Amino acid sequence: MRILIVDDDPGLRKSLGMLLSEDGHDVVADDRASAALARVRTEGFDAVLCDVRMPEMDGLEFLRRYRDAGGSALVIMMSAYGGEDAALEAMKEGAYDYLPKPFRADEVRLTLRKAEERERLRGRVAMLEAEVARFHGVDVVAVSESMRGVMDLATRVAPHPTTVLVTGESGTGKEVVARAIHRMSPRRDRPLVAVNCAAIPEHLLESELFGHVRGAFTGAVGDRRGLFEEADGSTLLLDEVGDLPLALQAKLLRALQEGSIRRVGETREHTVDVRLIAATARELEREVEAGRFREDLFYRLNVFRLHILPLRERPEDIGQLAALILRRVIERTGRSVSFAADVLPVLRRHPWPGNVRELENTIERAVVLASGDTISAEALTGLSTSGARETDRSGREGTLRESIAAAEERAIRAALRAAGGNRAAAARRLDVSLRTLYYKLKTIGLE
Repeated sequence: MRILIVDDDPGLRKSLGMLLSEDGHDVVADDRASAALARVRTEGFDAVLCDVRMPEMDGLEFLRRYRDAGGSALVIMMSAYGGEDAALEAMKEGAYDYLPKPFRADEVRLTLRKAEERERLRGRVAMLEAEVARFHGVDVVAVSESMRGVMDLATRVAPHPTTVLVTGESGTGKEVVARAIHRMSPRRDRPLVAVNCAAIPEHLLESELFGHVRGAFTGAVGDRRGLFEEADGSTLLLDEVGDLPLALQAKLLRALQEGSIRRVGETREHTVDVRLIAATARELEREVEAGRFREDLFYRLNVFRLHILPLRERPEDIGQLAALILRRVIERTGRSVSFAADVLPVLRRHPWPGNVRELENTIERAVVLASGDTISAEALTGLSTSGARETDRSGREGTLRESIAAAEERAIRAALRAAGGNRAAAARRLDVSLRTLYYKLKTIGLE
């Protein structure tokens, strides 16, 4: 740190200067507040150690003038007079801290260490605020280099109508990034329209996307606009696009190429202006090789690709993600809780097979179950383990139904880990349909 000492006592200036220089600081000293004020206006300092009582101009007046001039260095006041009253007055004027004379060397060192840590945190906050401003207020955590790269590309593509393909394991935040792109785009004034292609039965999905006319099928009692028409002039997010049936893939390709759609049971075309963002946890190249996904549609979607790494490969994001999630849960539940100091290392060590979604559910359960105002690392570890069921306080073993549920949960978590978080692959490992897996995940709190 570069430190300025302002004190009319030559002995203190010398001894304090020697102490701070030995600790590796760059030290400058002045005996008058007026001279120091002229110096700090032209030279850069990280901290100023200033005596309260000096001739010509006292320390509090120096502090007031320095702050009025926009000075940003941390000012630490020193005085042998006034005690708590002098300290309080100095703090009111904007002093960072107060050292009563006489002080010990370790008191000075501790105060400066705290000042250094505060400056590091202030610099970190300024950098993060700059990132938030650069992303136009988009609520995305991008601490890790990989996520900063993703958001940098998202910022570049957002102003254009280019089709974007967002890939990554389930729960990594693909929809969050897609919504960020929409909010940074010229279409932000209209709501984004989103649909999960894996969550809608195949026989209803075509009508959901493209709409239908009265009498097109049993139950079609009137004309209905589809999501493409709902998203006209806005953005359409097709989540889990890799689960689209082949027949619908052809119709989607035509809609993208022609810029128009045809409702089910109708021959007339409807022109639509839709910016498409597709997201998938599947490896579409493999799906193309296996004949489950059209190659021409893949190339039509893969115009601009953003890949989001799983949470286990970007642990730098976990701390801020956890803080953001905790704040949202507190707003929803009204609970007033905070993390214990040892929570972050535990969160960073966990592999998070369910990615951000699992982190969200883990923190929400911890908030709801917290008995005090602090969430301990032990509580989080218990909530995010492999799912083995605990006995109750009486030592009672679970019922057959509970044992089966616990075994199912362990099998699902193991399949997700083996599949790298890919839910479609996990469903195949478990020999169940994807919709059955989604239902089970919702039941155990991973969806």
